[in-house]
Amino acid sequence: MKGRSVFLDHVAGRAAAALVIDGKLEDFLITPPEDGPDPVGTTFRAVVDRPIKGQGGVFVRLPGGETGFLRHAKGLSSGQPVLVQTTGFADPGKATPMTLKLLFKSKFAIVTPDAPGLNVSRQIREEERRAELKFLAEDLMSGSDYGLILRSEAEGADEGDIAEDIAEMRSLAETILSGPDGEPERLVDGADAHALAWREWGRPDEIATDPGCFETRGILDALLEATSGSIALPGGGSLLVEPTRAMIAVDVNSGTDFSPAASLKANIEAARALPRALRLRGLGGQITVDFAPLPKKDRRQIEQILRTAFKTDPVETALAGWTPLGNFEAQRKRERLPLDAKILDALQ
Repeated sequence: MKGRSVFLDHVAGRAAAALVIDGKLEDFLITPPEDGPDPVGTTFRAVVDRPIKGQGGVFVRLPGGETGFLRHAKGLSSGQPVLVQTTGFADPGKATPMTLKLLFKSKFAIVTPDAPGLNVSRQIREEERRAELKFLAEDLMSGSDYGLILRSEAEGADEGDIAEDIAEMRSLAETILSGPDGEPERLVDGADAHALAWREWGRPDEIATDPGCFETRGILDALLEATSGSIALPGGGSLLVEPTRAMIAVDVNSGTDFSPAASLKANIEAARALPRALRLRGLGGQITVDFAPLPKKDRRQIEQILRTAFKTDPVETALAGWTPLGNFEAQRKRERLPLDAKILDALQ
């Protein structure tokens, strides 16, 4: 099955989306449970609670007695109402990470109230099209101090659809920012898995929305295989991804062949497979990779392959480098909810 296919269905009663490219499951999104954390992008009116000395951040009170944490928040006083937006998922028992820099994002446009200026995605390279889009943006954002980013999807889109997107996001931003005072309140829900798939996965060649399509089209089987304890690599080695409370431990094995060439081949294959393995599991946080035995002279090659592999990954990942013990460390943003026991049980 060639091309890009998007499947929208439900798993354990929760909206989920799968992206398949050339017959291979490449991405999977699932909405948090009703009693779980709020999706990324959920916007609240919050009230500043107390600062955290030495960390440059403050806790904020959210509706329902929940707590959020604003990092690098200065000049705020206790009791002050603020508009905040979730940026990721916290570990159990910790406050939800939040930001004061609100983004109103849709398929073609992002309105940025705290960053004025009109910008067109660098991925749109044709100068004539860039000029057309900038002219459209200037017209629709006239009289506003808000900023606007036209996303890469706008390149081949109908101008009427783009204009509708911009107008909707501008109106939403103006409505939210017009009333910052008051008690804690949820103002805008973050996008669920279906909305995220529509917004982030471009123009697929196929979209399947019939109930049960995950099972009939093999998505559940592919997800179960991809999230199993050990992932087989093409050359006979394996990649083991094991999340713990402190970090994500990754182990690379070269199989029964212990020659230097086999180790290098397994490490190269593992470096290319790692972003997908983390993406499908929804994993983020600190990552430590124990590669198969690797001479120091080959480290640069593996690091370059990692950088290339993560460059196209949608989740921001900072590659820190090698430790004195020869492991590789990275830090990945927690903007997805890890697959929980209910979801994994549903795959069986």
